[in-house]
Amino acid sequence: MALPLEGIRVVDWTIWQQGPVASLMLGDFGAEVIKIESREGDPGRGILRAQGLDLTDRPNFYFEANNRNKKSLAVDLKKPEGVEIVRRIADRADVFVQNFRKGVAARLGLDAATLRARNPRLIYASATGYGPEGPESGAPSFDYLGLARSGIMYACGEPDDPPMAIAGGIADQMGAVMLAYAVMIALFARERTGAGQEVDASHLGSMAWLQGLGLSARLMLGRALPRQPRRSAVNPLWNHYRCGDGQWIALSMLQPDRYWAQFCSTLEIPEAATDPRFATMLDRMMNCTACIALLDEVFGRRPRAEWLRRLAEGGDFIFSIVNSVDDLPDDRRRSRTATSRPSTIPPSAPRG
Repeated sequence: MALPLEGIRVVDWTIWQQGPVASLMLGDFGAEVIKIESREGDPGRGILRAQGLDLTDRPNFYFEANNRNKKSLAVDLKKPEGVEIVRRIADRADVFVQNFRKGVAARLGLDAATLRARNPRLIYASATGYGPEGPESGAPSFDYLGLARSGIMYACGEPDDPPMAIAGGIADQMGAVMLAYAVMIALFARERTGAGQEVDASHLGSMAWLQGLGLSARLMLGRALPRQPRRSAVNPLWNHYRCGDGQWIALSMLQPDRYWAQFCSTLEIPEAATDPRFATMLDRMMNCTACIALLDEVFGRRPRAEWLRRLAEGGDFIFSIVNSVDDLPDDRRRSRTATSRPSTIPPSAPRG
């Protein structure tokens, strides 16, 4: 069965993560992705070695995770002949992706106006920090600034915690998802109109979208969703608890009155079901600290595997284990999000 983007050619003139992951997603669904690198290669090829990590017996996970399914071509863009090579490839391409600071592409003659004058069907996609317009449109940005500027550092953790970073290049990854989405819509529009267009996805805009519910609360109610302290969550059945072996379990029952009596029976605390402090959702909300303290004590009595068995057998409860990223590859219920194809042409640029 053919993949949906087979026959689509993407020129990927990007570095680091935000831009490369956008083109990677297109490659995952069948597009031919030609990565344009400098003679020295994408700096992501050397990032682990620059941090003192030995790569002699393992792959460069950073580069490989961001650049699978791609062909690679090293070009000296300081020379007119090198620029012309890229222009000619773009003449026969469907998509051109770049994530350099505003003005860089224009100085080299690889901007949207130049390339689309030669190929009007071309979709020109830019990954940026703050979008194509406004006083900060040319400002540099990396993932960490996307986390900081978007407010998400204040959306995780406990209320009194300082701003908290999130590992893994989340702002880069989200920016890439939104840019790939924009490219897909532009390809669809081109099927109707025959014309390409310019699309842009920024760190700030993408991370704002990721927090759509909290941002909507701020815009419509006048305040964002606050950080929720675990020990006083208003719904004790929408919370996570440490089990007797130190492993955590998460509950996600949004209509808790449907579950409370059977839940108490399963946890062998039937008296809690009729305790006037906990009898209804409103009662538990008003006495959430005491209710959570009780559940903390109960879950601490047995290891997580035992609680998983009891909850599975005890009723139609909604719950899950709490994984670390280290745990995730071994979670047998994890879903496969995309099809990956090995590149048939080895990269020509030097590996980091």
